[in-house]
Amino acid sequence: MRPALSIVVPHYGDPQPTRDLLAQLAAQRYEGAVQVIVSDDASPEPFTADACDVVRRDRNGGFGSTVNSGVAVAEHDLLLVLNSDITIEESFLAELVDGAVPWMPAVVATRVEEPFGSRCVGRLWPRPRHVVLENLEPFARFHGRAWFEKQLGNDVASWDVPAARPTEWATGICLLMPAEEFRAVGGFDEDFFMNCEEVDLQRRLHRRGVPSVVLPSPIIKHVGGGSSDSTRRSQWLMDSRMRYHEKWSGGPGLALGLVGAAHVNLAWNSLRRIAGRDLDAQGAYERQMSLIRHAWRNRR
Repeated sequence: MRPALSIVVPHYGDPQPTRDLLAQLAAQRYEGAVQVIVSDDASPEPFTADACDVVRRDRNGGFGSTVNSGVAVAEHDLLLVLNSDITIEESFLAELVDGAVPWMPAVVATRVEEPFGSRCVGRLWPRPRHVVLENLEPFARFHGRAWFEKQLGNDVASWDVPAARPTEWATGICLLMPAEEFRAVGGFDEDFFMNCEEVDLQRRLHRRGVPSVVLPSPIIKHVGGGSSDSTRRSQWLMDSRMRYHEKWSGGPGLALGLVGAAHVNLAWNSLRRIAGRDLDAQGAYERQMSLIRHAWRNRR
């Protein structure tokens, strides 16, 4: 028998991806008790299902708050947080748990494939230079190259490796960990609405001596980004990065670096427009500055 497992699936919006995942979980070949919890983040259409526990929040609080609500009713010692917009094979749970057990207590993630290719699941602790470089449009052509991804804070040494490997933190599409450790640090910080909550959690767990590990298998297929528009996602990301910086480092360094990047982008896009490209350089600059100002005002 394998360890008993509580799975929390945060849900908002279209119920079909969550229903598809529930069907995949029901088909798992896993010799052990499994509790599936769907935590509904005050969706416009309340989620209902007979084959799992459903927790419905009375207000929309974002990813971390929704997971915390689900964990509140988790019964088992091993906790798995899964995004709803993924596809998994029937052996997924067995492979994941078998690969994770030798590392416990730990936060364990696994490889993710997206429509554009494999995602670098392992990451380095975020630093202002990572965020600023990511926002500099003249360097966009280098995305996907290992040397550049490392400069963005991706742990490229954990990319497509043949064996499990520790990393500083792992992206939150799939996170397996002891429920006791999750609760010991207070779960996700609910001040993060969307993005950065998983790195903040793992940094607090790291302080307790709980490492993060990336497995080479099983493989998750992830779609992502289906429940919100790109403008809102951009603001959530900027807000969370500023809040994370304020919590763990503080000071105006990140904001100043991003303002500098916005001015570089303005000059770059203005030159491209002169060269004949159909670009609204000023409009793009104003949108970027608006994101930064909003994030700075709401950083605490």
